Amino acid sequence: MRPRKRDALLLWLLVCSGVAEALEPISTTIAVGMAAALTGILARYQNIFNYFHECCRPEWISFNRTRLKTDLDSKLFGQHIASRIILKAVTGFMSNDNPKKPLVLSLHGWTGTGKNFVSKLIADSIYAEGMHSGFVHVFTSTLHFPHAEHIATYKSQLQQWVRGNVSNCERSMFIFDEMDKMHPGLIDSIKPYLDYYDKLDGVSYRKSIFIFLSNAGGDSIIQTALDFWNAGRNREEIELKDLETALSLSVFNNNNSGFFRTSLIDKSLVDFFVPFLPLEYRHVVQCAMAEMKARNMKPNHETADNVARDLVYFPKSERVFSVKGCKSIESKLDFFS
Repeated sequence: MRPRKRDALLLWLLVCSGVAEALEPISTTIAVGMAAALTGILARYQNIFNYFHECCRPEWISFNRTRLKTDLDSKLFGQHIASRIILKAVTGFMSNDNPKKPLVLSLHGWTGTGKNFVSKLIADSIYAEGMHSGFVHVFTSTLHFPHAEHIATYKSQLQQWVRGNVSNCERSMFIFDEMDKMHPGLIDSIKPYLDYYDKLDGVSYRKSIFIFLSNAGGDSIIQTALDFWNAGRNREEIELKDLETALSLSVFNNNNSGFFRTSLIDKSLVDFFVPFLPLEYRHVVQCAMAEMKARNMKPNHETADNVARDLVYFPKSERVFSVKGCKSIESKLDFFS
């Protein structure tokens, strides 16, 4: 092996892989000798290596509150409750050097309302690589856990995946999509990692983030939004207290949901149930305008109107809320532009 390649490999082992922490006592003498021999190598390569290769270090993981707030304000539409909760929850957690437990967020609402998008915004505000970071892990129920008869295997695998990744980096993020399609009981396998433990088998999970995405509870959210609309009240008057209790109960008692009778809710380990309201016509127009801007197109309100008018709304007579939110905006914009 060429000297420079060999030196870079040794540096990676020391800086990023955590090998130094895993050395057995019997290896201490060897380790000390290695450290002395590699002092010059570390000085030459450390800064360069950290710049080019993602590591579990501040160079790659650093919370940017300004970015998160700006993105929520300018890119997320019609979600005043979710925007406020997410900003406060993530800011508070990332500002705490010694949290008592991981941050656990459960995002609920119909399709196309912004749940996945908000997960991306959170990742972008913490990790230099955003959703492409090696420390952001996404699980999709229908893809990773498709068969009910294999639930015992899935439980073991899920525990291993979470434990292994947090062992590698305590600032890991786990996103569980389609929780409403997850087999009941499976998510309870990671309950200990979300609880108030300093360490479990030598691993601390307290600085990790767990985000659950689900359509479950969407009906109760929509009903509340409809009640406010029928009463002639502004949707911005809806507060978390109008939704949170009914939302958590409907999710907990839904026997088709991955949260059915889960200990995560029963033991109050979910820090925030975040409701995503159904989107109105004006919000769909905003989504279309934002998508044009993201494509470096000149925003055209007429095109955005055409996109919004082409979507399906409910109730049928009033056409208040978009059935798919902003989910099909990209394909619709391709058609109308």
